[in-house]
Amino acid sequence: MPETTPAATASPTAADWTLDPADADTCEQLARDLCTGGPDHVDSPEWVARARDAWEDLPPRLRRGMSRFRRHSGPHGALVIGGLPVDQAALPATPTVPGSVQRRAAVPAALLTMVACGLGEPLAYLAEKSGALVQDVVPVPGQETFHGNAGAVPLSFHTENGFHPHPPDYVIFLCLRADHDRIAGMRVAGLRQALPLLSPAARQALFAPEFITTPPPSFGPDATSRPAAEPRPVLSGAAEDPDIRMAQLVTTPLTSRATAALTEFGRACEATARTLRLTPGDLVVIDNRVTVHGRTAFRPRYDGADRWLQRTYVTTDLRRSRDHRPHDGHVLAR
Repeated sequence: MPETTPAATASPTAADWTLDPADADTCEQLARDLCTGGPDHVDSPEWVARARDAWEDLPPRLRRGMSRFRRHSGPHGALVIGGLPVDQAALPATPTVPGSVQRRAAVPAALLTMVACGLGEPLAYLAEKSGALVQDVVPVPGQETFHGNAGAVPLSFHTENGFHPHPPDYVIFLCLRADHDRIAGMRVAGLRQALPLLSPAARQALFAPEFITTPPPSFGPDATSRPAAEPRPVLSGAAEDPDIRMAQLVTTPLTSRATAALTEFGRACEATARTLRLTPGDLVVIDNRVTVHGRTAFRPRYDGADRWLQRTYVTTDLRRSRDHRPHDGHVLAR
């Protein structure tokens, strides 16, 4: 499938709004408290439970913004909040190893976990990044052309893990470091803006079970051993405000009309996309049910100061995936 290219609608500042210094200080203190005086293993049930309680003490403006976004994610299906503390002075070198994750307590991981608990419950997949709740999105030497979070080439539009019976409802990113040249862009396209651009025939085809979506490359080579995926639609639910599951790289149309519809949808995404050039402290919340995202190309240097985002998945209903989660944990084992 074609890769995305930078949109003309790049914003000089990514944030929809920015925390004031007092609120940022409150966030930092709560994050530091979460990192001390208790379990420091990010994936432990005890850590998540403490983060859930700490969410209630975050600044009211931040909690109200998340609450409103949870009720309706708006035309873009994405929210960017600037000014969060990421403890830049204490950041280690940007990781460069494959499958890098954050297992130990740190301020950025604490913020991501608290926000995830405010939106729902954090979620992870055992086959991806070894089931870590907080994952690094960093360029890895030798994987420049990898079509996933370790690459540096353009990443085409996708929803996260649309192949799975339980994809995340939200995806949260926190920028710890920008790329050296400040050219890397996260691209987001909301279905609510793209949908009016589609022809009736394309809409009809996208609602038909004429597409197969397979696991993305980030799930590793073993993903090919999964049972063959059943054909399913790209769009589902209410005709006027549907949900979407697709990934241009791994969604295959099975009919000629499905092929035409997916191409038309790609053009609609290009026409409505926002390009977000993130700076440290920018928090991006994406409604994975109605929004696709991707990335522009950038040039990593592998000098310890490359672009570094951290990512967490969120589900609004943890129970619906109970049969996939051993011991009622937060990791989907299959």
